Amino acid sequence: MDTNGIESKYGMDGDTDVQFLLQGGDLLKVRSSSWKKNRYFRLQEDCKTMWRESKRTFRRHRTFSIDDISVVRLGRHTEGLKKYTDQHMENCCFSIIFKEQRKNLDLIASSEDEAKQWVGSLQKLIDSRNNLNQQQKTEHWIFSCLRKADKNKDNKLSVSEVKNFLHLINIDVDDSYADLLFEKCDKSKSGYLFGEEIKDFYNLLTYREEIDVIYREYARSTGVMSCENLVEFLLQEQREMITLAEAHKIIEKFEPDEKAKEKKVLTKDGFLIYLHHPDALLLNPEHKEVHQDMSQPLNHYFISSSHNTYLLEDQLKGPSSTEAYIRALLKGCRCVELDCWDGSDDEPVVYHGYTLTSKILFKDVIKAIKEFAFKASDYPVIISLENHCSVEQQEVMARHMSSILGSALVTSPLGDGIPANFPSPEELKGKFLIKAKSLNKLEATFAPDAAAADESEVTEEEESDDEDEAEEEKKKRKLKLSKELSNMVIYCKSVHFNGFEDARKNLSFNEMSSFKEKKAIALAEESANAFINHNVDKFSRVYPAGSRTDSSNYNPVPLWNAGCQIVALNFQTTCEDMDLNQGKFLVNGKSGYILKPAYMRKAVTDFDPITLTRGEWLKPKTLHVMVISAQQLPKVNRKKSSIVDPLVKVEVYGVPADMAVKETRAVDNNGFNPEWNENFQFDVYVPELALVRFLIQDYDSTSGNEFVAQYTLPLNSLKMGYRHVPLLDKSGYVVHAAALFVHIMVVDAE
Repeated sequence: MDTNGIESKYGMDGDTDVQFLLQGGDLLKVRSSSWKKNRYFRLQEDCKTMWRESKRTFRRHRTFSIDDISVVRLGRHTEGLKKYTDQHMENCCFSIIFKEQRKNLDLIASSEDEAKQWVGSLQKLIDSRNNLNQQQKTEHWIFSCLRKADKNKDNKLSVSEVKNFLHLINIDVDDSYADLLFEKCDKSKSGYLFGEEIKDFYNLLTYREEIDVIYREYARSTGVMSCENLVEFLLQEQREMITLAEAHKIIEKFEPDEKAKEKKVLTKDGFLIYLHHPDALLLNPEHKEVHQDMSQPLNHYFISSSHNTYLLEDQLKGPSSTEAYIRALLKGCRCVELDCWDGSDDEPVVYHGYTLTSKILFKDVIKAIKEFAFKASDYPVIISLENHCSVEQQEVMARHMSSILGSALVTSPLGDGIPANFPSPEELKGKFLIKAKSLNKLEATFAPDAAAADESEVTEEEESDDEDEAEEEKKKRKLKLSKELSNMVIYCKSVHFNGFEDARKNLSFNEMSSFKEKKAIALAEESANAFINHNVDKFSRVYPAGSRTDSSNYNPVPLWNAGCQIVALNFQTTCEDMDLNQGKFLVNGKSGYILKPAYMRKAVTDFDPITLTRGEWLKPKTLHVMVISAQQLPKVNRKKSSIVDPLVKVEVYGVPADMAVKETRAVDNNGFNPEWNENFQFDVYVPELALVRFLIQDYDSTSGNEFVAQYTLPLNSLKMGYRHVPLLDKSGYVVHAAALFVHIMVVDAE
């Protein structure tokens, strides 16, 4: 087995950063003020696993994968480092932030230069792995499994090691088949595989008959695919019009064989590499960028929104953290929530009131928002304040936001004169909007010397979940507002909802209501058209029921169907509802803003997703999906003996008439290269609101199927033809090397 040169294989040959990591070094791990201990960290030879051990030799070492790291941050950004280290150590500190609900690694290097070296080297390695093409990811993954299977590290594979390897790559075969594979590759008859024999074994395993069939169909004249053959394939199957010159450019870019390039032909290897390219996958590459009109009023967009953003876990006793804001913002969230309460030393804090959730300083949250708000998207961030503070600490909140956010904070209407509508996301790029209660009408901002409105007390932002709450209790929940904080509320003034008619007659465009989940869903079901018309010129925010103490979520689709812009979810929770949210906002450059369909932006619209009367929204389509195969599916259970029995569900979400689920049979004991070749058909009436979700589960007849991976995207962002589907784990991160292979066709319904 060739275990040398893996760095050169992935463009890291002789790289000083990789060499630094392979050598490793001591770092101080920080857990508390009294728990700071030396740990030795180094990169293993597979260039994907970090190894660490304590100085105590009887303590077992631990490892973690580079693929599990979200980002490496230099400085004292986490609560732990801020709390347990001195400010003068700022540049010696760094944190390894993991993708899933896993504690950060807070570390201190011996010098500023060493900290920079660790951070730069790790981030470079992470970026290089993320930039591998699909073939490289597959090779790297299989190579790692081969290394694990080679128990005695002699660069050879015995029969038992081959069987062990097959388990590692998620395929279970009987002994006779494993013996057959081994004998076929053991050309030297030595009883083990070595060198070229291992390469033959790899090629045998990764051979894909379905690609062979497609390739032969279009390379039938000469056995290889010419420019003309490629043009024909792209037109007939992929529904893409290209010229011969463009086909030649594809061959130049993707063909690995130089002789084939000279002949202007695409070999099967080049064809597969092309099919794995990001621009050839299921998602329309044009939709990866901002492609929608961003000059419409702000309330004409669906906005990616988080509820109780400060929480990392449940709603009762889990930790609050600025890291939760960072994670949400980096996922494209554009509306974050802060529950603000009086803290000690005249410093407001953020936490879930009357619970055991931990507290974080309001000013630290604003600093984190400021730093990370526009890393993933340039478009405006709405800071939703649930205000429980005294007037004095509200003034502190206002001062912090003013000093930290500076000119990026919108404190007066844009343009000249009293506005009659919202500015657009384009006009608000790089800006922060405050959503909260306010004492002022919008016109008061043009008369700063005018007295505040007579009302000096308002009820807190979110309504009680108890419908029968006594009036006396409601009075107790009233609070006074400071003028300084109130004046910062311009376009998102929180008001109580007293019905659609009252809102139409009495509310200004900038006065918006928050709806508890139950009430919003009832309105979406019983008064959908009224809700949609309300949201044409007003904002609506929906939040999870107070009974969801486990931070579970609700289905956002019916609320989007009703035109609700800010459908707030618990971002920290992995679930189907968050998959749908991620899929909804996957497009338009992951900007966090999706333009509503035209019929949901009209001054008066007859659209009703429930009754679905005739109108411009009815554009019936037939979606044809052939689920062909999958490659390198992850294990559900990390135990060596656990092999998945995968099945695929294709789900359509949208208006009630479009909701549908169809599933394949389960393939026994094969997560490496299962095949289904099953066809499904879906009738979709309102395609602009439809999402398509591909869900892979591990079949279990006794305890219920388990999640393996999924991918969700808008129906109108599907590309036609033979497409690989990238797969995401429970937390929404790409599963390296894994893919689903499908054939898609969307046609006008007859």
